[in-house]
Amino acid sequence: LAGLLLQEMTMAGLHELRFTEEKPLLRGQDAELENSDVFLSTVDTDWKEHDIETPYGLLHVVIRGSPKGNRPAILTYHDVGLNHKLCFNTFFNYEDMQEITKHFVVCHVDAPGQQAGASQFPQGYQYPSMDQLAAMLPSVVQHFGFKYVIGIGVGAGAYVLAKFALIFPDLVEGLVLMNIDPNGKGWIDWAAAKLSGLTSTLPDIVLSHLFSQEELMNNTELVQSYRQQIGSVVNQFNLQLFLNMYNGRRDLDINRPGTVPNAKTLRCPVMLVVGDNAPAEEGVVECNSKLDPTNTTFLKMADSGGLPQVTQPGKLTEAFKYFLQGMGYITHLKDRRLSGGTARPSLCARAVPSASMTRLARSRTASLTSASSVEGTRPRACTHSESTEAMGQINHTMEVSC
Repeated sequence: LAGLLLQEMTMAGLHELRFTEEKPLLRGQDAELENSDVFLSTVDTDWKEHDIETPYGLLHVVIRGSPKGNRPAILTYHDVGLNHKLCFNTFFNYEDMQEITKHFVVCHVDAPGQQAGASQFPQGYQYPSMDQLAAMLPSVVQHFGFKYVIGIGVGAGAYVLAKFALIFPDLVEGLVLMNIDPNGKGWIDWAAAKLSGLTSTLPDIVLSHLFSQEELMNNTELVQSYRQQIGSVVNQFNLQLFLNMYNGRRDLDINRPGTVPNAKTLRCPVMLVVGDNAPAEEGVVECNSKLDPTNTTFLKMADSGGLPQVTQPGKLTEAFKYFLQGMGYITHLKDRRLSGGTARPSLCARAVPSASMTRLARSRTASLTSASSVEGTRPRACTHSESTEAMGQINHTMEVSC
């Protein structure tokens, strides 16, 4: 009932939205990011900023391209302590990823007040709840004329996108959820967080959320880079509000079909991703146990910690490519890693994600055809029954380590 009321309130509010004009994201902005050795800057001037008014406040969005036919938009949402640049620049500037995304409109969403240069919220400002953050996204979809989206979320952003898919399932074609924790904090965790807040700085608290203890000890260069960027790029007052709201989240209301009466679950294809040395591993495993196994892929990435999109962009790009192929979008893509040899046919475009990921596990280095194209048009969704006719029924979650 609460979800229905929230959906009605949001859809009603869409008719009274006010949008500000778009602003090109020019080189030279956010110089502290461009000068970093870790975070790649956007070199294209076709990225444009938008400030969109939603029923729950202003939302900063950066977009490249325009809707292309019947294809969905790729919409991202970052984790606590980050923004779209700190979270996704390394991944989306990876060469093979750009080969994919040039066929889609890409939309990066910054949580309220988390973008670089954001004004500080006034004292007493009530930060949107996690449900409200999810309910802000239909404003983005309507503003740009998206029919539906494929979401890529990390940590808190993954939780927001999962909420979005539960409340507005018709707007979500698929989800890639990294480091998602479907559980709210218990009182012990709450007390520990309060104690940590008294003894640690805000960047240290965020770093312990993003990285495992082993990473904090051994990967000092990466951790120090993020410590500097978190402390200087993101407004600390606004960050504290976002962190408090995320720490106060409730359990994600999902259950595996058949386990409880009227179980709610994510209806779209989902790829869960976590590094094998990530603090979120337990939460991702828990989420996997609550999702429909027929359309869920669990990808555990070897030699990767809390930010696989930063430390292993190549592996994640390949997994995302197969995920899109499983949904029927990408037919052929060039593999730039191999310069010679006979090209092999790409995976069947209609294979379900879990079947495609099986190929990833068996032969990650197999070259694909050198042709580069995407299906021009396709139906709204490729159903699981259609996808599995040629592949055989798959009735379990595919877990892949790569």
